[in-house]
Formats: sequence, structure tokens, C-alpha cells
Amino acid sequence: MEQNFSIFMFIFAGAVLLYAGILAVTKDYNMLPYRSRVSVKPKNPKKYAVQLAKAIALVAVAIAAGAAVSLWNIAAGAVVMIVGVIAALWASTKIVKND
Repeated sequence: MEQNFSIFMFIFAGAVLLYAGILAVTKDYNMLPYRSRVSVKPKNPKKYAVQLAKAIALVAVAIAAGAAVSLWNIAAGAVVMIVGVIAALWASTKIVKND
């Protein structure tokens, strides 16, 4: 029962990665939550949806990496997850800025 955190994080990362995949394939800007659609008016909504899907997938990979390390040590997995998400968010600003 020590791996509950890791299993939950793998499921969460998979769900987020699935959402990013669907968003990238459909290129549907309306799949984003209403609040984010109101605050951002991109010039090309389809390209923006794909760029945002890349950023979401990158965060999901960081969460999955932290979950993989958590199978070995929960504290180390939490550190990897936090550092990975911070790095993914920083890289995501560069990805989405290219819109």
C-alpha cells in the first residue's frame, strides 16, 4: 500500500496526457475552460490549441516522472515532481509564446 501515491499520480498524468492528446488532435479551442477562453484571444485559435496541448503534455510527463521515482522513494518522487512541474511550466511559456 506504499505505492498508492504513485499509482494515483500515474492515473492523473495519464488523464492529463489524454486531454492534451485530444486537444492536439481536434485543435478545438472551445475544449479549454471558459475562464481561459475569455482571458486569451489568440490570433490563430487552432495553432494556440496545439501549442497549449504541447505544454499540457509536458506537465503530464513531469508528473509521470515524479510518480516513477516515487515507486522507489516518495520524498524523492515529490521533489522530482515539483522541480519537473516548475521546469515544465517555464518551458511551456516558451512553447506557447511561439504562437
